Amino acid sequence: MANPTFGADLDLDAYFARIGYSGSRTPTVATHGAIAYAHATTIAFENLDPFLGIPARLDVASLQRKLVGSRRGGYCFEQNGLLLEVLEKLGFDVTPLAARVLWSGELDAVPKRSHMLLRVDVDDRPWIVDVGFGGMTLTGVLRLERDVEQATPHEPFRLIDIDGDYAMQAKVRGTWKTTYRFDLQRQYRVDYIATNWYLSTSPESGFVQGLMLARPAADCRFALNGRRLAIHHLDGPTERTEFTTAAGLIECLEETFLVQLPDWRPLETAFDRLT
Repeated sequence: MANPTFGADLDLDAYFARIGYSGSRTPTVATHGAIAYAHATTIAFENLDPFLGIPARLDVASLQRKLVGSRRGGYCFEQNGLLLEVLEKLGFDVTPLAARVLWSGELDAVPKRSHMLLRVDVDDRPWIVDVGFGGMTLTGVLRLERDVEQATPHEPFRLIDIDGDYAMQAKVRGTWKTTYRFDLQRQYRVDYIATNWYLSTSPESGFVQGLMLARPAADCRFALNGRRLAIHHLDGPTERTEFTTAAGLIECLEETFLVQLPDWRPLETAFDRLT
């Protein structure tokens, strides 16, 4: 259901120029899959603002100014919040959802809801799109069906059942790894505010404590944790590099993650905090 108040300031032409997309704007499965791929491979997952003491803002003007105009990235609430506005403005039927992240935990764990993803209904069929899950971000779209392995431009994914919830899994080097669990309860933009504030401002938040970036490319995934860069080749080994200077790290952020900052001095000052 479109929301003209939230979507009024969105500049679709600027967004599509930002992600290098020149395809169809008709609300079809092919369209939102192509947009998801272009978005995910262009706009990096990154938490520079929380790490540098700047809270993340979720209003459309802020999202457009940061992710589009300033050529920055963001984390799930920013990435999928922007994509939500884009898809709604194109005429898609979009339902925002919330997930419990299980990437580093047990399959039956029930952590707090801390992740945003989107359900998109096209031709009376539901799909899942998510351009904001860091190192395992979807680069395509998934049918909302359990127990079916589905191809994406990167790893195969599937959805399984956990106590009536859906659990997202990615097949990484032959092993199914769970990313998160979710249900189909519609979330509203206001539902993300408190969690976003905690994640971007609390001293206990991992986004405040350390630096994380990720971006998928055509044949690999780039992932940065602190000073350590990993390049995960889809059909090959993983390359690892550790940066010993702020200058080397900044060059990586600009060239590998396509992130721009008008002033890198705050990160230079914070470099010693990184491990």
